[in-house]
Amino acid sequence: MTTSRRTFLKNSAVLAGSGLLMGISIPTALQAAGTVHTPNAWVHIADDNTITLISARSEMGQGVYTSMPMLIAEELHVDLRKVKVRIAPPNAKLYGNPLLGGPQLTGGSTSVRDGWEKLRIGGAQVREMLITAAANAWKVDRSTLTAADGFILGANGKKSSYGSLAAAASKLPVPENVAIKDPKDFTIVGKRTKRLDTPDKVNGQAQFGIDVTLPGMVYAALEQCPVIGGKVKSYDDSKAKSMPGVLAVVEIPDGVAVVANSWWRANMARKALSINWDEGPGASLNEKAMLDGLRAASKTGTPIPLKAVGDPEAVIAASSKVIRAEYASQLLSHSPLEPMNFTAHYENGKMRLIGPTQWQDAAQSQIAKAVGLNTEDVSVETTFLGGGFGRRIDIDFIIQAAQISKAVGKPVKLVWSREDDMTHDFYRPQAIHTMAAALGADGKPTAMTFRLTSQSVTGRVFGLPAPVQDPLMTEAAVAAYNIPASRHDVVKHDAGLRVGYWRSVSHALNAFANESFVDELALAAGQDPYAYRMSLLADKPRFANVLKLAADKAGWGTPLPQGHARGIALMEGYDTYMAQVAEISLEHGAIKVHKVTVAADLGRMVNPDTVEAQIQSSVMFGLGSATMQEITLKDGRVQQSNFHQFPIVRMSQAPVVDIVLVESTEKPGGIGEPATALVAPAVANALATLTGKRLRKLPMTAQAIQSA
Repeated sequence: MTTSRRTFLKNSAVLAGSGLLMGISIPTALQAAGTVHTPNAWVHIADDNTITLISARSEMGQGVYTSMPMLIAEELHVDLRKVKVRIAPPNAKLYGNPLLGGPQLTGGSTSVRDGWEKLRIGGAQVREMLITAAANAWKVDRSTLTAADGFILGANGKKSSYGSLAAAASKLPVPENVAIKDPKDFTIVGKRTKRLDTPDKVNGQAQFGIDVTLPGMVYAALEQCPVIGGKVKSYDDSKAKSMPGVLAVVEIPDGVAVVANSWWRANMARKALSINWDEGPGASLNEKAMLDGLRAASKTGTPIPLKAVGDPEAVIAASSKVIRAEYASQLLSHSPLEPMNFTAHYENGKMRLIGPTQWQDAAQSQIAKAVGLNTEDVSVETTFLGGGFGRRIDIDFIIQAAQISKAVGKPVKLVWSREDDMTHDFYRPQAIHTMAAALGADGKPTAMTFRLTSQSVTGRVFGLPAPVQDPLMTEAAVAAYNIPASRHDVVKHDAGLRVGYWRSVSHALNAFANESFVDELALAAGQDPYAYRMSLLADKPRFANVLKLAADKAGWGTPLPQGHARGIALMEGYDTYMAQVAEISLEHGAIKVHKVTVAADLGRMVNPDTVEAQIQSSVMFGLGSATMQEITLKDGRVQQSNFHQFPIVRMSQAPVVDIVLVESTEKPGGIGEPATALVAPAVANALATLTGKRLRKLPMTAQAIQSA
């Protein structure tokens, strides 16, 4: 796009039933007679005065079913509780995410950042059209009318509900220039608000994918090759077919499915299958060899430049004090609470899909291709997601459900077990970081080099060419610190295992390396890690502010109980500036995190209550990956099958999370992911202070600490 954001906000409206359906953000080039093309969201006001936001983003716990309606309700002057939410059907032209390049995809902490202005403008446009409709009906000057609580109000107590005016308003031209509220006048946005979806989740009315039922629905369990990418050579299903409730056994490209009248029966029969697999090249994989391959590629691969200032190699070569380090990050599973599942119903040449997905238009188009249908003959209905974290961007399990349904001609709910989910993920990639820095007489870095070697998820998902820099590998790669000469680059290397976007994506990889390394520089300089960082943040006020807030709130420099230590880390991610201080001790040789102090400046906030919840969630997510979790392989087989081998943070292990939120007038930043990335370096830095041991490879388990 070459037009400005404001110019892009062209608008139109159409009559939908007896209500007003308001489309927002219509690019002129996409408009056609009688058609509204909007890449973001819709507002529907029905004649019963019900206001519905058609959300372009999936709800997977991050709170968009509350934050998005807050933006609309603010400008419509209505009670937030009167705004209902429905998820949008697939249509990237209407509901695409411009911050991610256009697909109808939920991820990258983009929902509020994308909707902040356009939803407010959309709400204001609807409000002004309703006022004009009332003015025309009453034959009065529109300037004498106001909007309040779902009504247009006039002189002498005259009023009409939004619903009664909606049909007339829909016939009016959409005003291109409308006044939106000054943030100082907000009554909804920025206020702590209880989530709108909580009651339905508590009373069981909320529908997750695993809750879906359809008339005549049957259930499927799928046996996939234990080596990801392997294929069926032959199989014997005679025993499985003889078991109670079994209706069919179906071979699809990803394996052999058993269809039965209950999932338990399908899964039990699936275990009775005898399958001969062609395991393919993946059978030779193990995580140690994969990491060695990355290490070798770091030296021999072709680097893709990211940023270069001066001649850091020459400065380092001439320096008398040089610090070098290598950092390694492990494979990780997403492991959302709700394992992969989807319901598909093939009938009369059409496919109906219902379930949890982060990427609606890809689900529609790729399923159409997989089962030989036209795109318009595939519908996708998105339920609540029982966690996503990037895993539900991929749609392998949706394709599987569709293929099975087409084979049996019935509505089929495919449900993966936890073991299926953990052993057939798209894993967070491993990473090798090689770092070097020269220190001057004052201890400050005079030069630094940074190289990340890892797999490109974007290359797999979007076909990004190998020589092109992957922006989702370079997040937080260039830290905030002022260093006179520096070189940052990336080497892409395919380690052989399928990888996917994982909560905070490459922020977690790069922040671990950068923030561990700057602590090592502070130690080499004989300086306090907090003061050292502050000395490198001239002209970086937002960074310096959150760093100071976190340090002050955590009591940096004050005495701690015997056997405790603190570590600090700093990063910008998704336009959010954040610092964390972790307070730790060792308990039976393992890290015990007592407290994590977080200072976050994410610009203007829609719902501070959800902001705090997302930070708390991210800290727990990051703590598990920092101290306990790793995916390993033997003969291509993932060795972790459930949470006894891939532990998550339990309540007894959860630290206090103390949060400071900066009141800011800057544009909104994302908050669903950044805090995840800072936990590992903050904990690693605390561990180094406590024990003198610098762990440069994740996870920081008791065994790793003992071996260091």
